[in-house]
This record gives sequence, C-alpha cells and structure tokens, in this order.
Amino acid sequence: MMAGFVKELVITTNLQFGLRNHIFGDPILTEAVIDRLIQHSQLLLFTGVSFHDKEFLLHS
Repeated sequence: MMAGFVKELVITTNLQFGLRNHIFGDPILTEAVIDRLIQHSQLLLFTGVSFHDKEFLLHS
C-alpha cells in the first residue's frame, strides 16, 4: 500500500453471518472470502426495523 492512501469499502447485507454459507455456492469458499473481508475491518451491526421496511409498511 502506498503511504498516505487509504482504501475504504462499504459492504452491506441483511443476511446474518450464519446464513451466508451459500453466497458463492461453496460454504468453504464463502467462509474464506468473508474471513478476508472482515480480518481488518470494523463491523457495524444495526438492530431494529430498517428504513425500507418502515416505508413499505407505511405505503402498504
């Protein structure tokens, strides 16, 4: 990595960690990819009803 440059990547999902085994069709590959992604990351976990769910319920 070049000094002074920081690369940031935001990945969002509504799947729980236990339900991600089949993203790539192979549980071992999926686990390896997720492990690499979260190795040096900060995880933000949100609970409650999402904004999209609230909007859907309001307009239904």
